[in-house]
Amino acid sequence: MSEAPSRGAVGPDGEGERPVVRDRRRFDPQTGERRVDVPDPATPKPAGEAAPDPASADKVAELTEDLQRLQAEFANYRRRVERDRQAVGEAALASVMVGLLPVLDDLDRARSHGEVEGGFALVADGLEATLTKLGLARFGDAGEPFDPTVHEALTHGLSAEVTEPVCAEIYQPGYRVGERVLRPARVAVLEPEAAAASNEPQPEASAE
Repeated sequence: MSEAPSRGAVGPDGEGERPVVRDRRRFDPQTGERRVDVPDPATPKPAGEAAPDPASADKVAELTEDLQRLQAEFANYRRRVERDRQAVGEAALASVMVGLLPVLDDLDRARSHGEVEGGFALVADGLEATLTKLGLARFGDAGEPFDPTVHEALTHGLSAEVTEPVCAEIYQPGYRVGERVLRPARVAVLEPEAAAASNEPQPEASAE
């Protein structure tokens, strides 16, 4: 780049103006080194940063808050749909298993009489194993504490050998799927004699 003349300097005689020469060359003609004080015309000048707009910042914050709220609502919706789907599946499975409980009762009676043998035993064992894999659980054992939420007391008795109500005998086992009780266990209950005596009404003293 050659030297560029510019106007504005006054001559030595005070008359008129004489050109002022400024060296705009990017490389020194004597050393051949690049001059750091001469701007490179190929390098774009950085644009000045605009002042932040408060209205735009508020709008961005509002949109961000709306997006976060929508994401939370969608996550809750997905959890609710999954929970409802699981509940419907458990209810359908439970309704099918309730219909199979009489079959399981017949198998128990047949086993107690020694009639489950041979191929019939394989079928019975396969049926019970399949229902167990589907989540069917049997409960109710003699000697366990009596729980009115899962046990149905058919008979009551007193005993000095127990300290709390217990299931003395299981007339019919109970079944559940997960936390859902399909049928309570039907049992005979033994209660401690001391507790029964304390619950009896005391005769009122006669007034003199």
